[in-house]
Amino acid sequence: MLFAYIILSISAVEFYDKLRYNIYSSKEMKIMPNIRPVSDLRNYTEVLKDIAVGEPVFLTKNGRGRYAIIEMEEYEKIQAALKLMKELSIGESSAKEKGWKDIAEVEKILGV
Repeated sequence: MLFAYIILSISAVEFYDKLRYNIYSSKEMKIMPNIRPVSDLRNYTEVLKDIAVGEPVFLTKNGRGRYAIIEMEEYEKIQAALKLMKELSIGESSAKEKGWKDIAEVEKILGV
């Protein structure tokens, strides 16, 4: 069960800021993040029970945000989004340097 989770070494604030999580309950109220001291990992089963897709558990060390535990599915989604954003950035840079192609040119290149 432990292998189904990934631990990221970033602060809770950075995690929310960079990924722009919008976690809302059914009543459209913002859910409080699940923050626990890293010492709670001594009883990791309880910590893992609190993890849900889109709702990471943040671990603190010496009172400061240190790690985020997320489900593997969520981690894979984040990685795929980052890869897509990187490829889009490369494409945009290439288009700025070499010029944009209109739809007719793209269809001709693809044989559509």
